Amino acid sequence: QVQLVESGGGLVQAGGSLRLSCAASGRTVSSYAMGWFRQAPGKEREVVAAINWSGSSTYYADSVKGRFTISRGSAKNSVSLQMNSLKPEDTAVYYCAAVYYTIAVVTTAGRYDYWGQGTQVTVSS
Repeated sequence: QVQLVESGGGLVQAGGSLRLSCAASGRTVSSYAMGWFRQAPGKEREVVAAINWSGSSTYYADSVKGRFTISRGSAKNSVSLQMNSLKPEDTAVYYCAAVYYTIAVVTTAGRYDYWGQGTQVTVSS
């Protein structure tokens, strides 16, 4: 089993930055694709960014391109999401996810096997 724990959420003003981190335990996730999703009140969970096992391939939702950066830790057992130029519409609970899939990025929530508990990001205007 893989346990994922997110950290780094909080309250920030529009235009500010936050860095989310996701640490894995229980099993190494160096061969797992990982992703960040978010869910705002009354909305469906949506993919924000995803990365393949090696970090060589990434995906970003159009709404965050140029503002967010996903990266893997040096041991590939963690993943981070650097969020810059935050907007009020980025307010949501952000979740880290992992799935054993070594080739490509995975952008569909239903394909992920492991999820963190989520961390709240609130952007004030």
